[in-house]
Amino acid sequence: MSDFPPSVTPFRTAQAGQPSVSANPDDALALARTIAQAADERKGGDIRVLYVADVSYLADYFVIVTGYSAVQVRAIARTIEDAVAEAWQRLPLRTEGQGEGRWVLQDYGEVIVHIFMPEEREFYSLEAFWGHAETVSFAAAGDTQ
Repeated sequence: MSDFPPSVTPFRTAQAGQPSVSANPDDALALARTIAQAADERKGGDIRVLYVADVSYLADYFVIVTGYSAVQVRAIARTIEDAVAEAWQRLPLRTEGQGEGRWVLQDYGEVIVHIFMPEEREFYSLEAFWGHAETVSFAAAGDTQ
């Protein structure tokens, strides 16, 4: 028996050791944008969406967000989980770091979410590590064009 309500199921796009490219790449991008929008609604900072499918088999997209307190990091994670459950009827396959609230990772299969406190984001510098990945445009509510 599953731990998930009947209307919300986990989803994995690849088997272990295989690329996680979605059956429909547009769905993966739409999921990443749903996640970024949910993070923005909780005032997540410096939201970045990286297309990593061409350089990694881990996922199609990373969404990287800064939260400015442990409480905010956890709130962003909860808001993302709620938004994805509502829009996509899915829960993360795995969530790590909720207790500490300094770096929460949510694995949705084709999209992996990293929610960092500023010090951890600077230290791990995922944008630099994945610098060869394509940055997908995302305009946060406060951004001006």
